[in-house]
Amino acid sequence: MRIYKSEKASIRMITPDDTAKIVKWRNTPSVVDNFIFRTPLTEEAHLQWYKNKILTGQVAQFVITDNETGEDVGSVYLRDIDKDNRKCEYGIFIGEESCRGKGLGTAAARLILSYAFEELNINRVFLRVFAKNKAAINSYKHAGFRVEGVFKQDVIIDGTAYDMVFMAILKSEWKKESDLFD
Repeated sequence: MRIYKSEKASIRMITPDDTAKIVKWRNTPSVVDNFIFRTPLTEEAHLQWYKNKILTGQVAQFVITDNETGEDVGSVYLRDIDKDNRKCEYGIFIGEESCRGKGLGTAAARLILSYAFEELNINRVFLRVFAKNKAAINSYKHAGFRVEGVFKQDVIIDGTAYDMVFMAILKSEWKKESDLFD
């Protein structure tokens, strides 16, 4: 199994053995609060995701490990991989709350961008994030993503409308910033 490593973090492809961790992290209230889709994740649903999305190449999902402690702390992924248009959507969650704010998310983002641009030959990686999630937006900027726009009141959850920030990074931009990567 290939592991992608920086000074702070490592990422490795998930396996079915990671299901319990992924489900636990994904159902953590602070993680759920930053997701558009808030239906609780079950082990069965995750295994279906694994079979239908990961094994078919539509999604590349990795477990993030803190190199200092050796602890698995979350997951980073590329979804809706479109090889014809050479683009995909980025997502991440740090499920271990004590590991947030340590730069692990930024390190994991840089690692998966390297995978996207060098191994998958993707041209554009984009993401959507709640405008209220300032910590995530700052982390994405540190990884090289740029704000492309704000969709006002784009998502309604429990009767409340939320603005969404759309961000992206192009392969040509990533190359210019590759010297910033760990």
